[in-house]
Amino acid sequence: MSRLGGPFPPKGRGPLHIFGDTVSLGTAVFLLLALGLALSFEFVNGFHDTANAVATVIYTHTLKPTVAVIWSGCWNLLGVLASSGAVAFAVLALLPVELVMNVGSGAGFAMVFALLISAIIWNLGTWYLGLPASSSHTLIGSIMGVGLANSWINGGHEFGEGVNWAKAEEVGLSLLVLTCTGVSFFHGSNDGQKGMGLIMLILVGILPASYALNSGTDVAETAALLRQSEANTVVLDRFVNPHAAPVLHDYATQDLSAYLKTSGKVTEDTYSALANKNREITETLAGHAKIADLEPFARTALRTQIYLVSETIGKLAKQGLLKDPEQKTQLLSYKRSLEVTTKFIPSWVKVMVAFTLGLGTMIGWKRIVVTVGEKIGKEHLTYAQGASAEIVAMGTIGLADYFGLPVSTTHVLSSGVAGTMAANRSGLQMGTLRNLLLAWVLTLPVCVLLGAATFAAGLFVVLNVFGVH
Repeated sequence: MSRLGGPFPPKGRGPLHIFGDTVSLGTAVFLLLALGLALSFEFVNGFHDTANAVATVIYTHTLKPTVAVIWSGCWNLLGVLASSGAVAFAVLALLPVELVMNVGSGAGFAMVFALLISAIIWNLGTWYLGLPASSSHTLIGSIMGVGLANSWINGGHEFGEGVNWAKAEEVGLSLLVLTCTGVSFFHGSNDGQKGMGLIMLILVGILPASYALNSGTDVAETAALLRQSEANTVVLDRFVNPHAAPVLHDYATQDLSAYLKTSGKVTEDTYSALANKNREITETLAGHAKIADLEPFARTALRTQIYLVSETIGKLAKQGLLKDPEQKTQLLSYKRSLEVTTKFIPSWVKVMVAFTLGLGTMIGWKRIVVTVGEKIGKEHLTYAQGASAEIVAMGTIGLADYFGLPVSTTHVLSSGVAGTMAANRSGLQMGTLRNLLLAWVLTLPVCVLLGAATFAAGLFVVLNVFGVH
């Protein structure tokens, strides 16, 4: 890593100013390539998942295709802009602890490129075959593959009977437009966040001085965080054995990192490491009016400290190890305050992802729409079937977004369409369903393999060609 915040030293030309940071030309090229891949993932995501939202309105002739995809694209955009970011960080929470902490290292860069390349390969392949596949499962599978490779490399009764459909048709025309709008909005809000999370990972790794922490944290917020840190040191000290040697600095980092792994177990040292790592947060914040006043290296260090402390508190709470209700409430409140400084997404990132996702919808919608509208059932969709499937999808995705859960728009809506066809006895095209099921079943294992292979290859290139460690 160069002192300019990137993986390459300056060569020939002077440093460049980009995205609020000063970097070398090589770092700028590397950054733009990584961001291009992240936006390409969201573009292809628009091919897949958002096409589900417009299939019903197109095949019931509620809207013309051009109008439908533009409408859906716009609402996807609004969904992304209105998103909370919870899904983005829920996805990133699946990444290996050591890679998240060292995202600016060679292994960190290889991880980012592996995730993006493997996800794009599978999404493009299934889109070309007209098979609705899950971008969520694709990305999650890729993450699992990277994790596995990293551990290996490092050793470790009749539908609608009695309904007056002639009258309902008048309502159906508008209801389908509303449900399409809802699915598009909530798709943007949920799926768009995956791209935002990946972009933030890239920015933190390459431009840590600007994006390791939320520089928008003001004086009052910084002072409040310092007070909470000091107060919670007292709470955390109560868990520490006073007769044991304290676990400090790098040893504390290693101990907490080990505990945060899936197989990690709490030990006596865990509490000492947690208390002392929290003291480091206090020491880093002390004497600074706001986070933006910290030196670049201090911001990177503080991000690691905050990550370890907040995630450890969270795991202790989930394991039921915080017995005192008052202490648990105080520590979890502190955890939320810490995460405000690290789990943030700049507005320009949301706009970029929203625009790319909407553009992908408008360009690549047809293959998936034909499958959903013509090839699942033996008859074309009716207004009732389309509305029913989309209401279920809209509600499911909306709830998932509220709880910060990454779900598959493809699986939810395609299953809903199949369910309405079965309930209405319209008949199902078993060949299509077999292919869909096969694609769904294969997505995770194939992407696990793709993620592992591309990570291993990427790590070799980054370490041996670019010399980043």
